[in-house]
Formats: sequence, structure tokens, C-alpha cells
Amino acid sequence: MPTRDENHTGARIKEQRRLARMTQRQMADVLPYSYSLLNQVECGARPATADFVAACAKVLNVDVTVLTGQPYVTELQRDRLAELIRPIREALDLYDLGVNPDLTARPAGELIAQADRMCAEVRATHLRSAARQLPDLIAELTHTAWAAPSSELWRALASTYRTAHDISVKLGYYDLSSVALDRMGWAAERASSPCLGAVRQYMRALVYFREGEYRIGQRLIAAGREVVGQADQSREALAVTGQLHLGGSVIAARAASEAALEGHLAEAGAIAARTGDASDVHWLSFGPANVDLHRMSAAVEMRRYDDALTQARKMRLPTQLATSRRAHFLIDKARCEMETGHTEGALTSLVEARRLAPEQTRYHPAARETITGLVHLSRRAPDTLHHMASWVGL
Repeated sequence: MPTRDENHTGARIKEQRRLARMTQRQMADVLPYSYSLLNQVECGARPATADFVAACAKVLNVDVTVLTGQPYVTELQRDRLAELIRPIREALDLYDLGVNPDLTARPAGELIAQADRMCAEVRATHLRSAARQLPDLIAELTHTAWAAPSSELWRALASTYRTAHDISVKLGYYDLSSVALDRMGWAAERASSPCLGAVRQYMRALVYFREGEYRIGQRLIAAGREVVGQADQSREALAVTGQLHLGGSVIAARAASEAALEGHLAEAGAIAARTGDASDVHWLSFGPANVDLHRMSAAVEMRRYDDALTQARKMRLPTQLATSRRAHFLIDKARCEMETGHTEGALTSLVEARRLAPEQTRYHPAARETITGLVHLSRRAPDTLHHMASWVGL
């Protein structure tokens, strides 16, 4: 079994606390968590949950990624994924350079179709394939949109920026994801697309959710609802509005605002009843199933693990649900199983998440923390857990 070293989230919290010249007691006094939990996390006896990490980052005035160790460079280099990031970063910087006289682009219709396929690749968790194709697609769409501007081309370019954001987040490059979202907003304005602009606000809100800035996240959700309110009444606008409510629900759960949580879920449920499965709208996976998944996620965020696990066991996920969303559900379920003492079930859920979405699971901080917790809890780790721990770099 891999031995525990100092390369875990708790150790990084301890290091940053010492750099801030704070004792454990001093830090615990300003955290919404106990001294005992802080002590256990720092020594590696308890996994660091996302809400705990966000609270520590806020107190220590550092980015969450400083504490989680993202991006996980060693594993990314081993998987040859790190080398795919620089071309994406460079492509994002072409946005204001206009037409490229040295570039021969494919026909506009082909580029628009590929932009949509890129979204499908990410939802299917084919991150390597999408990352390889993305820089050239962004360059060609940027050139073509400047050469012969149209709403369709600007929308497709906004979509590729959204894909760059998605890939960056899943691989832990949050600085790059913020640049991609800025570019998405820029292109959405040129496309005159309120719905795309609102989707961008939804994604910005989730950035602040990860960082523990819940008030800013809530403001961005409200701003997104104002933006989508400018669109014509349509199934597209309804689905985007519903997804904004779902984003608002997990932020409210993390902020322990039950009234806001229930309000968002009720609104999203009413909209989903009208739209049915709307996973075809901007690849948001919106629909009745996603409302149920967010209700479970809200219970996880509020640390009601028994309730969340009960919901998870009753859930029957539709076959059309995106692989990325299905894997996320399994990672949430594994956390609930570990926290309620069902360690074998937690390992089974993680193994299934790995089978479905290996790249996403390997670089998902919650999956890694759950594996860390299982390692600590196991007196004699089974071979499967040994392999999972080695696989994520423990």
C-alpha cells in the first residue's frame, strides 16, 4: 500500500497556516469547523472536503488550488496531458488579432459542426481528444469570424471557449479556465446571444463556489437570470434559467441557506417539468434527472451524508445522461458511502467512475480525497484500493 507522505491537502493546509503564522487554535477560531477536524485533516486522518478546503483558503487568503495541489502536474505529465495546455492557452490569446493571412480555414459550416462535437467530446469525458483538436479549431473560428462575421460563427467561437473552460477545470488549470470564460463572454456579446451570456455567468458562479465566495456566486446567478431574461421565451431560455437555479441551489447549500436552496430547487423542478430532458440545450444536462442529482449534491454539500446516500440508492439515471455527469454522481456517492462507513461501496463507486471516465476521475479532487480517506480507514487495504491510490499518485 502506498505510504502516506506530506503530499496531501491536509499537509498543504498545515504548511500555509504556518506561513501565515497561525496556530491550529487560532485558525480553528475563525473557521466554521472545529479544532478537532482541522487537526485531523492536517495530519491526514480525515479527508479534506471541498467546503472545508474553500473555508481554509479564504482564511489563509490563498487560492483553493494552492491547498489541493492542482494541477496534478506529475500525473498530467505522465498522461501527456500537460503538453496539451500550452496550445490552448496560446489559441485563447488570438481573440483580438483579426484575420490571419497565413491561415487556410475549413468551411464555416464544418467549423460550426466541430464546435458542437467538441462539447460532446467533453461530456463523453474524451478530454485528450478534445484538447488536441481545440487549438486549431479556435484559431480557425477566430479567423473566420473576423473575416465573415455572423451570429452563428460567434456562437460557435463562444462554444469553443466554453470547451476550453471545461477542459481546464477538469484538469485543474483554474487560471486558464477564467481566461476562457472571459473570451466566452466576449464572443457571446458579438453573437448577440443572451442565453450563451447567461451560461457564462453560471460557469463564473461555479468558479466562486469552488473558492468559497458564495455571495459573489449568488450575485452571478442573479446576473445570469437577468441576462437570460432578455432572450425570447423559448425552450432554450427555459433550460438555461433552470440550470442557473440548479447552480444557485448548490451555492445555497454550501452557504447553509436552506430557504434559498429549496426555492432554487422548486423553480428548477417546475421548469424541468415543462422542458423534459433538455440535455441538447448548450450541453447543460438540464432536465428532471439533473434536478434530482442537484438535490442529492445539496445534501452532500450540507454534510447530510445519510440523506444523500438514500437518494443516491433510489436514483435511476437515464441512459442519455452525459458520462461526465454520471461519473460526478458516482464520485459524490463514494464520498457519502465513505462518510457513512460503507467503505466497500465507496471503493466500488470509485472503480465504476474510473471505468466510465478515467481522465475526469483521476483529476477530480473529491475522488482523490475520498481515496485518501479510504486508505486511512483500511487496516488492510484490498488490492483494488492499492491500485486506485497508486493510479491517482498517492
